[in-house]
Amino acid sequence: MKEYHITLQETSNPAILKFEANHFLVKENYQYNNIDEAKMSPLAQQLFYLPFVKAVYISGNFVAIERFDIVQWNDVKDEVAQQLVEYLNAGEPVVIEEATQKKVAITVYAEVTPNPGVMKFVANKAIVPSIFEFKNIDEAKHSELAKQLFHFPFVKEVFFDQNYVSVTKYDVAEWEEITMQLREFIRDFLSEGKEVVAPDYIQQKHELDNKETQEKVYDDTSKQIIDILEEYVKPAVASDGGNILFQSYEEDSKTVNVILQGACSGCPSSTFTLKNGIETMLKNMLGEKVNQVIALNG
Repeated sequence: MKEYHITLQETSNPAILKFEANHFLVKENYQYNNIDEAKMSPLAQQLFYLPFVKAVYISGNFVAIERFDIVQWNDVKDEVAQQLVEYLNAGEPVVIEEATQKKVAITVYAEVTPNPGVMKFVANKAIVPSIFEFKNIDEAKHSELAKQLFHFPFVKEVFFDQNYVSVTKYDVAEWEEITMQLREFIRDFLSEGKEVVAPDYIQQKHELDNKETQEKVYDDTSKQIIDILEEYVKPAVASDGGNILFQSYEEDSKTVNVILQGACSGCPSSTFTLKNGIETMLKNMLGEKVNQVIALNG
């Protein structure tokens, strides 16, 4: 039997606190605003008995709770974490799926990106809890969707994030020739309810990411850079079908090194974006601490 542990994670909203488990909890995303809405989630119903709970979000490996202002998280977070640990370790259900529940109709639309070699295919539901990047079919062994996409001879790389798939193509094909084929293939795969990425691999990656985060020690400037990238840069980059990761900060040369993924990797406009967008932003916000930004393709 699995043994659950809970890790607390703050969010950008001080009223919402994430309680991350060390095992996967649910496949879908759920939001409950009151105890009546939570009739299919015994866990959420139990949480609503706490008078300060305003809303409950359950997704992937975490439960996020929004509180009313009658309390501060510092006063109750440990109590809530302990309650979650006891509930999960007792083997109680998180969400009860209705046996007769109909499949959600899946729609997928294609969206161009600033990178002419990458097309973004957006679904009307979340397909993965975090970012996954596959450079070739060997790397895709834990993702049936990515593995099947690599069977198309024109598919070079595959990138997943939240509700979309970014596909990088080889020059042998033009988008007008293959976009419809890829869009319908991805839609059919999702409509059949298949796993995009294997749950055990999602859990493994999450634990590895958490371990790496805990082991890394950043100086104050690096922490400021990470916060700026997370708040101001990542949302815009994600809308273009890509991702940006902080790699390092060199204090002597005042150089920021970042890694570009998805549509941003190898994008002809990336240099322009870095020099006239991210680099300028970091210089304005951090002054003389930043001299230049260098990007590596992920």
